[in-house]
Amino acid sequence: MLDKLEYLMALAREEHFGRAADSCGVTQPTLSAGIKQLEEQLGVMLVRRGSRFIGLTPEGQRTLDWARRIVGDSRAMRQEITALKKGLTGRLKIAAIPTALAMVAAITTPFRARHPDVRFTILSQTSIQILTHLEHLEIDAGITYLDNEPLGRVNTVPLYQERYQLLTSHDAPLGTREQVTWAEVSQVPLCLLTPDMQNRRIIDELLRSAGGNPQPTLESNSVVVLFAHVRTGRWATIMPSKLAETLGLTDTIRAIPIVEPEAVHTIGLVVPAREPMTPLTAALVAEAKRMATGLKS
Repeated sequence: MLDKLEYLMALAREEHFGRAADSCGVTQPTLSAGIKQLEEQLGVMLVRRGSRFIGLTPEGQRTLDWARRIVGDSRAMRQEITALKKGLTGRLKIAAIPTALAMVAAITTPFRARHPDVRFTILSQTSIQILTHLEHLEIDAGITYLDNEPLGRVNTVPLYQERYQLLTSHDAPLGTREQVTWAEVSQVPLCLLTPDMQNRRIIDELLRSAGGNPQPTLESNSVVVLFAHVRTGRWATIMPSKLAETLGLTDTIRAIPIVEPEAVHTIGLVVPAREPMTPLTAALVAEAKRMATGLKS
């Protein structure tokens, strides 16, 4: 039954029988037969079929919700039994929005000191991808905005407040200022993250509210690309203050606080709203709470 539920989850995720089979490590006939057997066991049609995958029926969608719950609980049970025998082991897969990636080490480093047999996979994803992959059980946790766009069914741990700074060269028009307003920044040619990033949507709204029309001279889905351009002294960007501190500034580049209004957003850990948590997730939540306390002190 668990294998068949995994097949259904993979098909809903991939929306293609062949890709779903590949992701499960089985042949397409095996996956198709498993889903048909599941339909026979439940006595309902789960999948709309034609020459290709069309979608799930209402019964299929509801079964998918139960499948995620059952498979998640099964994984949690296996982790807990393993932890009782061997201590905390396994792999934690964490996805973070690009502007928070530099802060992940503040959790993973002390976590590894407490649990040296745990390994990590860290991914850069958009906020929407993080929530989707959490729902599909493809990641264990995410680090994203908590207070701007809907989060859905997740548990959260607030970590720190994101404030914004203009990164620009000393000899740029605003380069000698101690602080600048959003109205002033809206007149500066900027390089920014791509529109699929929530950070970009936040900045665009702040610039528009100040009377600007966001039209960056360069876009990228990588903060490293943005920072590399700013370091040349010929570009400017808007970056969260903690990220700017982590990346470090050169003698010619300044980070200038942006005020009027002072914009603040909460960054935090998100995990599936499932009880009991897996031992790995529970340990990660505990570490995140310690990190948040340290950042506030």
